[in-house]
Parts: sequence; C-alpha cells; structure tokens
Amino acid sequence: MSPRVLVTGAGSGLGKALATRWARSGARVLVTDVNPAAAEAVAAELDTRSLALDVTSEESWEAARQWCATEWDGLDVLVNNAGVGAGGRIEVVPMADWDWIIDINLKGPVRGCRTFTPLFKAQGSGHIVNVASMAAIMNLPAMAPYNVVKAGVLSLSETLRFELAPYGIGTTVVCPGFFKTNLPDAARNADHPGVNVTRKLMERATVTADDVAEQVVQGVAENRFLVLTHEDGRQSHEFKRLQPEAYEAQVVSFWDRMRSKIEGENP
Repeated sequence: MSPRVLVTGAGSGLGKALATRWARSGARVLVTDVNPAAAEAVAAELDTRSLALDVTSEESWEAARQWCATEWDGLDVLVNNAGVGAGGRIEVVPMADWDWIIDINLKGPVRGCRTFTPLFKAQGSGHIVNVASMAAIMNLPAMAPYNVVKAGVLSLSETLRFELAPYGIGTTVVCPGFFKTNLPDAARNADHPGVNVTRKLMERATVTADDVAEQVVQGVAENRFLVLTHEDGRQSHEFKRLQPEAYEAQVVSFWDRMRSKIEGENP
C-alpha cells in the first residue's frame, strides 16, 4: 500500500513542495491549509485530496483525524509544516505577535502530535515530521519570537523521538536554512531592516524548496531524526558545537552591523 501523508500549510511554499514530492513518489497525500482554495488548487495539480485545516483549532485537527480514519483507515506520515514569521528586538515586539506565532508555529505542531499519536499507537506505526529551522540552533539576535518557537519544535521533537519510539512511531525534525519562500509575506517584524535582510538572504539562496522536500522524504525513509538541509547549516552547527567562542565572536560582529541598521531606521 502506498503511504498516507498529511501535510499542513501545503497550499504554498515548502508545504506544497513536500506534498508534491510525496505525491510523485506514489504516496496518497492530503493537502491541508488554512486557505481552502490554496489547498484545493495544489490538490488539483497533484490529483490528490485536500482539506481545510487551521492548526490553531483543536476542532480542525479532530476533523482531519476523522477524515484520515474514515477515508484512509489511518495515516502513515504527519507533516507539521505550517508556520509564520515574527521578529524584532525584544522590547519592540508586541505580546500579540508572541501569542500569534506561538499559537501557529509551536502549539500547531503540539496539537497535531497530540491528535494523531493515539491513532499511531493504535496502528503500531506512524511517523511525525516537524519542520523547525536553523533558527532553533543558531539563536541570532532580533529574532527572539521565531527562535523560541522553532527551538520549542526541536525540543518537542527530541522528546517525542524517545517517548514514542517504543510504539513504532518515528520522529523527524527538519532544520532548514534560507531558501526562497513566501514566509516574509506572512511575517510580522517591528524592525523592518530585519525583514529586508531575510528577503535578501532568501533571494541569494541556492537551495530550493524542492531540494528541502527531497531531503525530508529521504530522511523519513531512513528514519533519521535531525535533517539539516543546507551545507552551510551543517557547518554552522558543527562550528557552534566545536568552537563556541569563535562562534560567539561571529554573532557579536553580526549584531554590531545589524544593530546599527535597525537603530538607524527604528531608534
């Protein structure tokens, strides 16, 4: 039987690339998105199924679980991909932005894992994929909301890796670097230079959403826990681990440059 895969935030960006890659491998894919029209459009392209799913709603998650149980008699891979961006200096980011990004980027995956774990346990199989970010590892300045939620997703994933393994359930966490996506369009950032830097880094990226999707699908097939999709990300991860003082010096230098730009526009 072909694997049954549910992808959140699959109406665009990385979610669409993930749905496309799994569909082309012969998987049955449920394209879900908070925007039903976007989900339907992608599903039509892939000749698969779609469902509206708001990751901030437990009722929406329960409807997705019921759909999988009724239509597919279960699920093999849950991909918690849906996310937004928020950043800025700690004193300028309003609490409303913290609440917004926590509800979507952190509590969204938590809701998904809580909803589908009982189903996976009953099956004796299943795989959870949580999309985090290199931000979870690097923790650069003026990105506290995004860093915190993605670090939370990484922590959640490592916890579940051990907690759920005895039940035949695998866990993979994905930590991509920059690649071209529409994330800045859905971002809230009180420090506008930070948004501009993000856009420039995305435009310069040589890794694409399709490249990331390929590595994710391969990682799940190999039951890998941590998928670092960018070579520079893998190097940065090792650099921080093996040479922490040199890493800190680089971050200090980076922040000195960024701080002057941010304070120049937003004193």
